[in-house]
Amino acid sequence: MMPRLKPRIQPPVIVFDFETTGHSPKEGDRPIEVGAVRIEGNNIVDRFQSLMNPGFAITWFIESLTGISNDLVAAAPPCEEVMTRFGDWIGNTPLVAHNVGFDRAFLDAEFKLLGRERVNPMACTVLTARRLFPDAPDHKLATLVRYLGLPSDGVFHRALADAVMTAHLWMLMTQLLQDRYALDHVPFALIQQVMRLARTKVDPHMRTFAQQQHQSGLF
Repeated sequence: MMPRLKPRIQPPVIVFDFETTGHSPKEGDRPIEVGAVRIEGNNIVDRFQSLMNPGFAITWFIESLTGISNDLVAAAPPCEEVMTRFGDWIGNTPLVAHNVGFDRAFLDAEFKLLGRERVNPMACTVLTARRLFPDAPDHKLATLVRYLGLPSDGVFHRALADAVMTAHLWMLMTQLLQDRYALDHVPFALIQQVMRLARTKVDPHMRTFAQQQHQSGLF
């Protein structure tokens, strides 16, 4: 059995979520809400939430899905203002999202409009959960919340609520890996590796990583 070393605090990450006017910024869609939480030491220590005005009307489908109406976005600050503040808030902290490809596309598109460039590494809780919880009925956020018994107020498709639930999923997964492989913390880059592996290769990869770290004395 690998020795269990003194636990070290997990490096900070920010978990974020967008509600949007549609599926693709390439088709002109934009965010209408952003929610995010900062995790330090496996605790949520800060939050960011804002509606935003995309500059055009949202559809009845988006309003019915999210509960965000045209009146709400009309009274909200423009995307440019909110995304400037959000960019300053996240800095260069690693980012996490559920189905990160979706949120990354909108983040990068909005940053491009501002003349900013994202430097934050990113990880996906959908891909990681597929490796760690293969027996879940599916890997939608609502399903995982029920399957794993994660904290929830029952609200979905609102940015901050989804970010908070995703944060609890992230903390559960990092704690699971930390405990299972006797690690004192789980590097962000390790999660990025795990989420790209075939499921059958995750355990051998983790065992090799843990053995190397214990032998080197880095952990």
